[in-house]
Amino acid sequence: MDTIIRTRIVDLLKRTDFGAMVNVKGWVRTRRGSKQVNFIALNDGSTIKNIQIVVDLANFDEEMLKKITTGACLSINGELVQSVGAGQAAEIQAREIEVLGECDNTYPLQKKGHSMEFLREIAHLRPRTNTFGAVYRIRHNMAIAIHQFFHERGFFYFHTPIITASDCEGAGQMFQVTTMNLYDLKKDENGSINYDSDFFGKQASLTVSGQLEGELAATALGAIYTFGPTFRAENSNTPRHLAEFWMIEPEVAFNDINDNMQLAEDFIKHCVRWALEHCYDDVKFLNDMFDKELIARLEDVIKEEFVRLPYTEGIKILEDAVAKGHKFEFPVFWGADLASEHERYLVEEHFKRPVILTDYPKEIKAFYMKQNEDGKTVRAMDVLFPKIGEIIGGSEREADYDKLLARVEELGIPMKDMWWYLDTRKYGTCPHSGFGLGFERLLLFVTGMTNIRDVIPFPRTPNNANF
Repeated sequence: MDTIIRTRIVDLLKRTDFGAMVNVKGWVRTRRGSKQVNFIALNDGSTIKNIQIVVDLANFDEEMLKKITTGACLSINGELVQSVGAGQAAEIQAREIEVLGECDNTYPLQKKGHSMEFLREIAHLRPRTNTFGAVYRIRHNMAIAIHQFFHERGFFYFHTPIITASDCEGAGQMFQVTTMNLYDLKKDENGSINYDSDFFGKQASLTVSGQLEGELAATALGAIYTFGPTFRAENSNTPRHLAEFWMIEPEVAFNDINDNMQLAEDFIKHCVRWALEHCYDDVKFLNDMFDKELIARLEDVIKEEFVRLPYTEGIKILEDAVAKGHKFEFPVFWGADLASEHERYLVEEHFKRPVILTDYPKEIKAFYMKQNEDGKTVRAMDVLFPKIGEIIGGSEREADYDKLLARVEELGIPMKDMWWYLDTRKYGTCPHSGFGLGFERLLLFVTGMTNIRDVIPFPRTPNNANF
């Protein structure tokens, strides 16, 4: 086969220099045709679109042609020509075909519809489908959009530890990290595990959040963001939870709760705008195949100003809805931690646009949130989105040493884990705010997928750590 430099399909489809000899490599999606001519739909992952390869059967060896099956990998030299059929501007008249990798009829992705459940069972192959190719290209673009947003605004990308000795949320649902022999654990006289001989000399876990360390950086560099994997050992087998997921967490010195809300709104609008501008083909495919309202919903988010709504007012709206006959599965009362159904009612039915809920009761929020003057609420904020519910959670952080210490003691958080965090309030404290966005929650919204396991390549969930 003649050596011609390979061109990606996404670039080939933009070319108009018809008559040029080109090389394309990729995997066969479909093959159809007559006794004289076959049409091969080839995809290389660079775009949702296939390029059509026209094969004059008389010019090729019959035995080689038998190897061109769904899933087979081909290298093709041919002439780029203007397409006469609908759907594409260019196609390739094949001159030379090399089968790089054969694929027999046991290949699970034969041309037919596959359920999402089935595709999760073959997560090692599902990137080859149109759906997951689209999702993963969007995932990449969202990561680029995030870095660009913060870089352009003077934020510094800060790497917080994946292995930690502190539990940011106080939830305790953390994966333990140890080098000790689990079949022969050394214990003290009280029956507690002795970690003196462990790798770190103390109990260590995979992080649930980089926030606390991020705050340390913000009080030195001014504005930082983290973007990395986080881990929750919650036994939550739901379409909204993963045991391993990615978090984006900006922390900004001198920002109050209002600055924080504006940053969150600007940030998420930037990401959605980026998806529409840079991933339109993929988004349109998902819109047409899965969620006919996806593009309209994305466009609405960009256009609409987000509602700022105090928690107390939100509760009143929900109570009024109940009084008028609306049925919720979970009860509504002041002090309740709102369920997804409550959040979605506010967004989808009452306001019909995103809502930022603020000033939550302190009992249902984390210890580090700044207390309001009323002594009952804190300067928390949750950004609520259609179809998702909460997509961002954040707050103005408590900057007062005495108030923060009192809260730590009130909740019984061990000082051995918190002394370094409290130091930021002892030495040159400042107002500061931040939030956390679960990357996969953002991807659920942008792709229209309904299960969070379908927006991460290899989901980690209870009883599942395959591939």
